[in-house]
Amino acid sequence: MRTSRRTARWRGVVIAALAMSTALAALPAGPASARTAAGPATKVVDGRTQPVFSYTDAVREHLMVQTPVDSDGDGHKDRVAVDIIRPKETQRGLKVPVIMSSSPYNDTVGRGFESERKSYDAQGNPAKFPLFYDNYFVPRGYAVVDVDVTGTGRSDGCLTVGGAADVAAAKATIDWLGGRATAYAADGSEVKASWSTGKVGMIGHSYEGMLANAVAGTGVEGLETIVPISGVSSWYEFARTNGAKHWNGFASYLTTALDTDPPQKCQAVRERLQAGEDDATGNYNAHWDERDYIARPAPEVDKVRASVLAAHDLNDYNIRINQLANWWDALAERGVPRKLWLGRYGHTDPFDWPGRRAQWVDTVHRWFDHWLYGIQNGIMDEPRVDLQTGPDTWTTQADWPAGTSSVPLRPGPDGSLALSPASGTGAFTDTKLSEADLTADPSANRPGRLAFVTPPLRTGVRLSGTPAADLRVTLDKPTSNLTALLVDYGEDERIDWNRNEPQNRIHDGLRGLDEESCHGESTAQDDACYQQTANVTARKPSEVIARGWMDAQNRHSLTTPEPLTPGRSYRITWKTLPGDYELKPGHRLGLVLGGTDADFLYFEDATGAKVTVDLGDSRVTVPVTAADSLPNSLR
Repeated sequence: MRTSRRTARWRGVVIAALAMSTALAALPAGPASARTAAGPATKVVDGRTQPVFSYTDAVREHLMVQTPVDSDGDGHKDRVAVDIIRPKETQRGLKVPVIMSSSPYNDTVGRGFESERKSYDAQGNPAKFPLFYDNYFVPRGYAVVDVDVTGTGRSDGCLTVGGAADVAAAKATIDWLGGRATAYAADGSEVKASWSTGKVGMIGHSYEGMLANAVAGTGVEGLETIVPISGVSSWYEFARTNGAKHWNGFASYLTTALDTDPPQKCQAVRERLQAGEDDATGNYNAHWDERDYIARPAPEVDKVRASVLAAHDLNDYNIRINQLANWWDALAERGVPRKLWLGRYGHTDPFDWPGRRAQWVDTVHRWFDHWLYGIQNGIMDEPRVDLQTGPDTWTTQADWPAGTSSVPLRPGPDGSLALSPASGTGAFTDTKLSEADLTADPSANRPGRLAFVTPPLRTGVRLSGTPAADLRVTLDKPTSNLTALLVDYGEDERIDWNRNEPQNRIHDGLRGLDEESCHGESTAQDDACYQQTANVTARKPSEVIARGWMDAQNRHSLTTPEPLTPGRSYRITWKTLPGDYELKPGHRLGLVLGGTDADFLYFEDATGAKVTVDLGDSRVTVPVTAADSLPNSLR
């Protein structure tokens, strides 16, 4: 998952009483400090912890935490590798909260825009921690704990790609930090986290963000907050959409890519993962249910008691935006305290969003200060959502999606897309076409698609939320792949989120620059400075703004396909991915219907079915931010 988007597509507030002092519970937003009886202090100014502890002199240690699982079946419970950096004052009674990442990338593909990896000194203790968290937060009175997921790095066991063993390893580390599990030093002696307050915040991108979601779903004591960045909430929705396959063999591919142990060690686990994915059908089953953190009969999201600061990209097609949207909606239904940043790039981290790095670091800083130290700094009184509206423009709003009304648009036999229904039919053949072919020149007749467009819009229109296709169709075969695309037809300068050129330091719409910015303190082995970035944009005549896919035989059930009777009419509805997009005056909104999307259903074969659409009984519903904005723009 920590690969380029293109490769991945194919394969791949109760304030705690710190033991330092009961006075900390009354920390104000202005200048303050918290001391232990011996004197070490955590200083707070303007609602933010201050860098008063030495990064150079911090304690760095490596240990193994005992887990309750035996993921490789060798008869021994796995031990997971944990690397820790904490202020040296924790050896004199200072107790600190923990910022924790659990990652499978530490010794293989690396982490962040610059693919940083861990390194160790001659004694086996950590010398370099990836990313800026240690450099920035340890001087401010935090410990940073970095966990190697089972089967990766120095950990025992096998990677299970979001399975129970992966989750249990991270949970066991939190339990150890709270005094409820056991850890061992290199000499076999037991190690206790006597320096820990027991309060933990998890943070991480992609797989790491998934683990933050999943561990929060265990309800583990002490996990006060999570910061999932582009995190998975359902592995089925990662690999499939409504029965249509984006991936074959993803789990076994990923375990091979991220586990450097001899292949035979985890071969049996990989075979179980391969069988569980059931690539032959694309159906939902027990394998996927174990890796679904929202939709289970006893949903894990019901157990979440950690607050959530989430971040995601609207154009992330590695971890698609519905992973965030479904999780976000479930959190909202349960009243979980939450905040959200939404960018317009590919599979990226907000730390690397041009012009926003300082704001992101400050937001994460105040978030952890509030939820792990109990500092009343006003972060929960701010607008809930930061949203990128264009390459260099941002806005804030109360929630996401924005308040909308659903407007149905009807396709017509003349290629129109209008408010009023029209009679007639249209037909296409399920062939495998690229999106460039699907969306090119909507006025042209093409056998593999139907295209409909509105007149030029008189005013700008903002779509925010999840469009839905609702079609009356007849097939001449038992099933067909179905694709629905909403398209902005109008020339504009847009983020080129699909552009990846590693040789030019271009990744998902970002270009790495020679200039750096520094966030925290450095050592010779671990500096706090990172490449700045710039937008990669392109002027294009159109942009797909929403995508949705469906295997017609899964129209009612993801677990039990229902083949269609050729010649019989069926109503089939499905949602596209959610989005947030403003169409400019003079642009046209298009609807394209087709079969197998070659760019996103790479592992699917086209069925060759002829799909006849009853246009008079079909529509696409779009969520617009004002009830009359789209109708007025079309009049």
